[in-house]
Amino acid sequence: MASKNDIKFLSSPKIGSERKKYCRFKKLGINYIDYKDEQFLTRFLNEQGKIFPRRLTGNSLKFQRRVAQAIKRARHIAILPYVTDLLK
Repeated sequence: MASKNDIKFLSSPKIGSERKKYCRFKKLGINYIDYKDEQFLTRFLNEQGKIFPRRLTGNSLKFQRRVAQAIKRARHIAILPYVTDLLK
């Protein structure tokens, strides 16, 4: 049988080293989320055009609400689509 020293990985396994989530808006000091900035808002959308939840983005509740409101406003004035097949 192979010992632990004989096991080799193609890339080092990152077991137990999860990154701590942080709110990028608090860290960078962003207070206003512009609903006209399409490139920035698409970071918070998946391929179907759905908004990523807080547990995936790491946003605080306050800024997740602001992001959701900005995305909804951008959809209303046709900057972002409501539904799509391949957004990214």
